[in-house]
Amino acid sequence: MTEITRVPLQPIAKGSLTKLWLGVLVAILLGAGLAWASLPKGLSIDTIAQGTGESPKLGDVVFVNYVGKLKDGTEFDRSQPLPIPPGLFPDGNPLLLEEGAIIEGFITGLQQMQKGGKYTLTIPAEQAYGAEPPAGSPIPANADLVFDVEVVDFMSKDDFQARAAAMQQMMQQQEQQGGPGQQQAPAPAE
Repeated sequence: MTEITRVPLQPIAKGSLTKLWLGVLVAILLGAGLAWASLPKGLSIDTIAQGTGESPKLGDVVFVNYVGKLKDGTEFDRSQPLPIPPGLFPDGNPLLLEEGAIIEGFITGLQQMQKGGKYTLTIPAEQAYGAEPPAGSPIPANADLVFDVEVVDFMSKDDFQARAAAMQQMMQQQEQQGGPGQQQAPAPAE
């Protein structure tokens, strides 16, 4: 027969529960403060619709729909649907999260977003184009930029490249077979 030893529980000291909840509250506020402090100064992300799951990381390809505007509301860029067969890639424009591929503020901002989320990303000039915007661009020097962003999906760079190679191979096969919607020339009569 097994014997059970009983251990008497001590009552919680008066005020201990309040101290415990205050400690939890302080930890939550400290965590939120650290998350806010990790964003570069001036960069801000306003969540319009919360996404789910993990956030993209450096090296990922993120599919987004976006509208780029100046602070005064002047639109300077908008994502366009890609002319690719459906099913190979998610909707949206693919952006590689890699230094030099897109502006620094967009790289930092996208890493804070989640799939399915909609956000307003405000990027200060020093994390955008600074004093040297692209030639011929409507973006003035030292302009802060505002992007309305929807994160459709993201994948690893390797997965993206494998799908792109599959698409290229499929297109080459179609060209060799006369292409979609094209008729092959009839065989010559003997």
